[in-house]
Amino acid sequence: MSDERVTSPLRAKVLTVSDGVVEGTREDRSGAALAAHLGGHGFVVEEHRVVGDGRHTVGEALAEMAEGFWGLIVTTGGTGFGPRDLTPEGTAVILDREAPGLAEAMRAVSPLGRLSRGLAGTRGQALILNTPGSTAGTIECVDAVLDVLPHALALMAGERPH
Repeated sequence: MSDERVTSPLRAKVLTVSDGVVEGTREDRSGAALAAHLGGHGFVVEEHRVVGDGRHTVGEALAEMAEGFWGLIVTTGGTGFGPRDLTPEGTAVILDREAPGLAEAMRAVSPLGRLSRGLAGTRGQALILNTPGSTAGTIECVDAVLDVLPHALALMAGERPH
């Protein structure tokens, strides 16, 4: 299948979920690090958005970011046990299909990963990954699945990669 989406660079978007960043009381280190890390691995980061914690804000932002987008969307923040950590709940509402193998691989990278409630799945032709809000945690999680992401995105675009 010859499709310009497949032959063009890998595309990505980053969504930082943090009340503190929205309120200006915290710097968005994890989102910036994630965008730079993806860029260093061949992804063109087209958007970096910040929203407050909450099921509705996350779901609405992800639905908007996925609309007409072929590529990877990675969230950072809101995957833990805090009362406002509702990124997985907001993600679950908008997913078409879950990808539990990706979420499991991300959780397996470190002992603290077992505390992550993050999801992975698809909406349209966007692959969505939830990662923790720490800089180290988000990078570790992406690195755990980085090797299979181009293959997954090619499959979503209708290719049959080898």
